Amino acid sequence: MTDGATAKGEQTRELILTTALRLFREQGYGRTTMRAIANEAGVSVGNAYYYYGSKDHLMQAYYDLLQEQHRVAVEPVLAAEEAFVPRMTGVLRTWLEVAAPYHEFAGTFFKTAADPKSPLSPFSDESRPARDASVEIFRQVVDGSDLKLPAELRSELPELLWLFQMGIVLFWVHDQSDDVRRTRALITRAVPLLDRLLRLTRIPGVRGVTKDIVALIHSIKP
Repeated sequence: MTDGATAKGEQTRELILTTALRLFREQGYGRTTMRAIANEAGVSVGNAYYYYGSKDHLMQAYYDLLQEQHRVAVEPVLAAEEAFVPRMTGVLRTWLEVAAPYHEFAGTFFKTAADPKSPLSPFSDESRPARDASVEIFRQVVDGSDLKLPAELRSELPELLWLFQMGIVLFWVHDQSDDVRRTRALITRAVPLLDRLLRLTRIPGVRGVTKDIVALIHSIKP
């Protein structure tokens, strides 16, 4: 395939994805069909299916796009801050900014993503690339921070922080306050509390409990 054909193919792929995300926002995920996406993008239905085998594939592409946008957006935060609280707070707030255009259809989409058997679940094998990329961001949050942690907890913490973010995302999905004010307040209040709990793990009497928690995490991992 020539460079020109490759570039045209990437443009078509991007056009289909951009069109799909706009229709998901305007009509809802459930009511948007692949045919409607193809018609709106000005491509054949067959061409749409060539690039994306289903709406689920489009949503996986959205996951990847959102994750890449988040990765780029957090770079200044991670470069400027060393203390854990501003690093973690900045990463979560930046996610809110990146995801803001999709908040209106997030509730409809969540009905599908919440199904544990759905490929759109953030815990599914299909979502692993975006999930791993997000965990890597939290690994950078931890590694570049001033946190002093037991080694066994430090290795598990990035994934635990991703789960913490998933709780924030669930709250965000249901947050109808202006400019998701309640979600922003939750981040502002919860991250310092998390910071204090993590620093307590350095206390000798607490380290035994920390080891038990890490052992529990290992026992329930797939």
